[in-house]
Amino acid sequence: METAARPAAPRKSFLMRLGIGLFAVGMLAVLTVFVLFALGWKDLPVWLSAAAGVITPLGLGLGLIALVREHRRRD
Repeated sequence: METAARPAAPRKSFLMRLGIGLFAVGMLAVLTVFVLFALGWKDLPVWLSAAAGVITPLGLGLGLIALVREHRRRD
């Protein structure tokens, strides 16, 4: 019995990998801010708040740009 060859999964572009990585780091920063705030910390480091507020949307934006570019390339 022969099995049909499955098409290879498309490789993720560098831009997509970068977007996923930045989004993951940003979400980790967001979770850290929530946990520290819940534990009673009042003065959180500025870099942590900046990472939560800047890196997360940057990663999301890069991921969306990569998706649009990949979709346009297929058409």
